[in-house]
Amino acid sequence: MLVTATALASLCLGQIANAAEFEWDQSTEYGPNSVNTKTDEFYAKRLSELSDGRIEITIHSGASLGFREKDHLFAVADGALPIATTVSGTLAGVDPIFLLSSLPFTAKNFDDARKLWEIARPYYEDVFAQYGQKLIHAGWIDPSGVWANKEIGSVEDLKNLRIRTYDATGTRVLNALAASPLQISWSDVVPQLATGSIAAVLTGVDGGAAANFWDYTNTFTQINYAMPLTFVHMNLDTFNALPNDLQKAVMQAGKEATEWRTEQIRKNQAAKYNELRSHDMAVFESVDTLLAAKLTEAAQPIVDDWKVKTGDRADEILKAFHAH
Repeated sequence: MLVTATALASLCLGQIANAAEFEWDQSTEYGPNSVNTKTDEFYAKRLSELSDGRIEITIHSGASLGFREKDHLFAVADGALPIATTVSGTLAGVDPIFLLSSLPFTAKNFDDARKLWEIARPYYEDVFAQYGQKLIHAGWIDPSGVWANKEIGSVEDLKNLRIRTYDATGTRVLNALAASPLQISWSDVVPQLATGSIAAVLTGVDGGAAANFWDYTNTFTQINYAMPLTFVHMNLDTFNALPNDLQKAVMQAGKEATEWRTEQIRKNQAAKYNELRSHDMAVFESVDTLLAAKLTEAAQPIVDDWKVKTGDRADEILKAFHAH
């Protein structure tokens, strides 16, 4: 009995010695198979490695902590959450700068999306700091297309289409084209598809595949609408409470997470198209030039309005972007 008790005591002491100094719960609305959540998991694992296990993050996907994306900024500011994952468009009501990455047809490819992020990062960081937060890392998803039960081959195909959008910009563009858009939180999309409340979804091929949209739609049309950013942000007091070496680990893991995500997105798109086809979906990887022109035309007033609302920052960012 003495040997057993001694062994048990040693085991307990070992567990205490190996326990993380900082344990954080991270909230995300996205499902476990999405690139957003997989990036969060990569980040958590890499940060554990870089911190020698002193920081451990538990990822709570699918809004399982009870927080929606619209709650994240204020939950993190209040300390109810130490860290969260939030798509940029959800924050548009806080500051119009967050609509930059979802401006229609501004970033036309992955390289454009990366340039926009690198140029705009200091502006994003300033806003997060105003809300007592540290921007850790961000990454874009694959270009947005339309999941529906028909090809989107012309403006007529959008007329009266009840389609989910992820921000106010997408809602305005599709309204201008006589669709019937609804801005809906990600975790509510599948229930609304299942009940027929919406007939289509504006999102990337990865997100839709992760949510098995082929159970509700039979066609994906890639319109290269936009590549919105997803941010990971944490409470600034939580960050500042870390010793300097752990602060560096937090940011280094974030840098690596952005690089990892970028590579995944590049490799993932063609594979996802094939996955959709394996589920008997029709996939249209581009739209004709006439529809593309109509989409761009519908978007221009929104880009102009964004520039007015965002002020000098918009001109500074876009001037730098177009100079590259």
